[in-house]
Amino acid sequence: MATIYDVSILAGVSLATVSRVVNNNAKVSDKTRKKVHDAMEQLGYRPNNIAQSLASNRSNSIGVLVSQLDGPYYGPMMRQIEAVLRGANKHAIFAAGHSDAEQEQEAMDFLLNRGCDALIVDVEALSDEYLVKLSQSKTPLVLINRHIEALRDRCVHLDNVQGGYLATRYVLEQGHTRLAFIAGPHEKLDARDRLTGYRKALDEFGIKFDAKLCCEGDYHEEGGYQAMQHLLDAGRPFTCVVCANDQMASGAIAACMERGLKVPGDISFVGFDNIPFPRYISPKLTTISNPIEAMGLAAASWILRQTYGETPPSATPVFQPELIERESVRKL
Repeated sequence: MATIYDVSILAGVSLATVSRVVNNNAKVSDKTRKKVHDAMEQLGYRPNNIAQSLASNRSNSIGVLVSQLDGPYYGPMMRQIEAVLRGANKHAIFAAGHSDAEQEQEAMDFLLNRGCDALIVDVEALSDEYLVKLSQSKTPLVLINRHIEALRDRCVHLDNVQGGYLATRYVLEQGHTRLAFIAGPHEKLDARDRLTGYRKALDEFGIKFDAKLCCEGDYHEEGGYQAMQHLLDAGRPFTCVVCANDQMASGAIAACMERGLKVPGDISFVGFDNIPFPRYISPKLTTISNPIEAMGLAAASWILRQTYGETPPSATPVFQPELIERESVRKL
């Protein structure tokens, strides 16, 4: 079996140089790196990852804890994180917490016990106090979709209040004054923030918030469908529905179509997140951007600099939402 010594002899370089190539050290020239890789391939040499980890006290793995492992929202974020880490010769270990405190804790313990060098964390049920304490340990972490003031330099998140405000202000400017709102689950901070933005825009236009035209959903299509059925059955007039995410907006539109209502002719809709498929339904959904892929990129890049880089990481960004105007809102 070939050894690192054999590689160094065949490539004509030192053992230290081979080690730097194996560990993807940037201080090796492309010419030397190619000589080492060619020698490794010729000899069939494969680095011993376990031995590398013991020697460097690094596992070269990053734990990624998210709320769920599927769907049009988390999928692109995880794909971006994995791509960035893989490009740096690191590996992502994914776990799901399902927005439940016990499951989030179990998933966190799993990742820590696997010896992950750092953590990228998207959790909702674990307390601020726990996360602040965890941040003081030897394992670096960055938070996605959450803001904790004590950890503001490692929180990658969207201004959801501003997003809810932009969506609502837009439909008000189109002449709609009788609005309904399909909210996300109240236990989720981003859902509460989007509702806060909705109410902020209503106040600015002098329109009283009507609790009977606000229905809680679950961020899924079926939740939007059921919420829309409830709003239609309530018998209170409205011309536009502001939805806390695109998936619920899609379900709500389906409920309207089943009843013979035209969108936007009878009821207008605006969503939130700008996930891919509402761009292709008819009518195309007006929505608010939520650049989750860019947030995944920012979080992974911060972790790489913090954990493996030679320069301190810059502060994590607060992303600003933008209105994506399409076809689902009628001007009155």
